Amino acid sequence: MNIDEHFLVLVLALLLDRIIGDPQWLWTRVPHPVAIFGRAIGYFDQHFNRESLSKAQRRQNGVVAILVLSALAIVTGLVLHWFFMLFGPVGILLEVFCVAIFLAQKSLSDHVAAVAAALKSEGLVGGRKAVSRIVGRDPETLDEPGVCRAAIESLAENFSDGVVAPALWFAIFGLPGLFFYKMLNTADSMIGHRSEKYVDFGWASARLDDIANWPAARLSILLIAVGAGIRRDTTAFRDAFKVGIRDGKLHRSPNSGRPEAAMAGALDLQLAGPRVYSGVVVREPMINGTGRDVATAGDVEDGISVFQASCMALTLLTFVAFVCLL
Repeated sequence: MNIDEHFLVLVLALLLDRIIGDPQWLWTRVPHPVAIFGRAIGYFDQHFNRESLSKAQRRQNGVVAILVLSALAIVTGLVLHWFFMLFGPVGILLEVFCVAIFLAQKSLSDHVAAVAAALKSEGLVGGRKAVSRIVGRDPETLDEPGVCRAAIESLAENFSDGVVAPALWFAIFGLPGLFFYKMLNTADSMIGHRSEKYVDFGWASARLDDIANWPAARLSILLIAVGAGIRRDTTAFRDAFKVGIRDGKLHRSPNSGRPEAAMAGALDLQLAGPRVYSGVVVREPMINGTGRDVATAGDVEDGISVFQASCMALTLLTFVAFVCLL
């Protein structure tokens, strides 16, 4: 499959994911590929990250583990692509479905919308319960504006690493690139923490994930700005782009702050700042410090609107790239 065909498959996959999302009826019967990735990562964690090992041994094992896991992911992508191509046009449709599985437009939108709905129908208790499904921070420490900010931050961050990054890796490298990225991203979420257990074993996974997400995080600024311009106005477009460029570097992550800052500018909100993870306070500067300091359920809904328009912009950009490559 040539790179122009990658873009065609990606356009169709983005549309399919936007309409259908994750088919839960399927994943109740067979394991999701990301869950399979997680089991493989868990195996290496269990066998090569034992407490009896020294810090140097753990770090070395972590490097070997992510290299082996990445190689397995790439080979799996190559084999699957070869298998799909045996079926001609039907195989292309199978690849479209395969790519759509690894995108998170509808599922992310639905999960974040559930936070706003829970806040409106069940109050703070319902909002905390809903947001706990999509963020790692302690929900019991959040007031209602904190719940809303957490939902918006998760929406923006996951737009980059759950939509833009996998799309970019597939567009350039096909299924092997997509599988490599998703294995790396799953490893980062499982073992890339700076906790005592994973600071050494997950070091390589975290650093490689930072590198893999670098282009998508910066592209996300532009896409969120375009989405803000579509759903709001030219001022929102300008502010999203300006704040994304200016404040994206304030985040402790080299990538997550970029889309979060762009969304903060788009909604005229303050985001980030001090947060609590597993009882530990993480102190960070406030992103878009001149924005409004109280977020509401309405802001969550506005964020979803900008997110959906940004996804549409990504699909249109992919289609334009496909036409230009013909």
